[in-house]
Amino acid sequence: MKSRIGWIGLGKMGVPMALNLCGAGADVTVFNRSREKSRPLCDAGANLAPNASVLAAQSDVLFTMLSDDAALRQVLLGDTGALKEMRKGAILVDMSTVSPTVSSEVAEIANTFGLRYLRSPVSGSVALAESGALTVMASGPIGAFEEVRSILGALSARQFHVGDQEQARVLKLSINMMVGFTAAMIGEALALGLKNGLDRTTMLDVIGASAVASPLVGYKLDALKAQDYTPAFEVTQMAKDFDLILEAGRKSAVPMPMAAQMREGWSELIADGDAEQDFFKYVELATRRAGMRFDDRRETAA
Repeated sequence: MKSRIGWIGLGKMGVPMALNLCGAGADVTVFNRSREKSRPLCDAGANLAPNASVLAAQSDVLFTMLSDDAALRQVLLGDTGALKEMRKGAILVDMSTVSPTVSSEVAEIANTFGLRYLRSPVSGSVALAESGALTVMASGPIGAFEEVRSILGALSARQFHVGDQEQARVLKLSINMMVGFTAAMIGEALALGLKNGLDRTTMLDVIGASAVASPLVGYKLDALKAQDYTPAFEVTQMAKDFDLILEAGRKSAVPMPMAAQMREGWSELIADGDAEQDFFKYVELATRRAGMRFDDRRETAA
């Protein structure tokens, strides 16, 4: 915690994660293109950098938590990228969900500048980010991982080192694929049950106490009962991740028929106007496909 920590990217996940570092007494400086999002961090004691380049130059450990490949390239690479401003031997910890392809590009340039690069995506919800209970999967130099493990421990409950190259990227995509499958699985199961006279709440209570129950299922049960799809992770974000999943599958010659079919479902939801709903809206897509409609708190066959 004696390291000077820089943080770039203050979205839904980035803010609570960086706040946990401040709460642990770390020396944190932040930058975000929208300065308004920096306010909670400054109120918690973080410093505010004027731009990403200045932040990179003064950081012993630089964290990035960005939305996609394009954002990562913009912030880190190119003529105005932050990588070239970092001092030799500094550690870059990228926690974004991005493709192995762009991550390899970052790795090549980081190595050129003598930087230590950890690919460190996380698994967990915004609520888990707020409570510091995320899971971190990291790949890259094991020495750098051990050096920042106490910092990672301030924002996560578990930290795993899974390889020395892009293994963490692939593992994160694999987990997100299974998370997406869970929404489809519950949706089709509910559609079958509702079409055959079962009650939604009863079904969900039993599912939550069954062999297929999981932390994810338990976390979503109340929202599914209320059909509340306030976004924790939006349909568009899951569609982006499935694009990355399918790209990784193609590049490594792994057939992924289930993932390909699921990707069409995300497109269907987007076309229906549900792009900004939580990805568990896939449950309603499955029941609609089965001819069910929701009316006055009761579901009936259309």
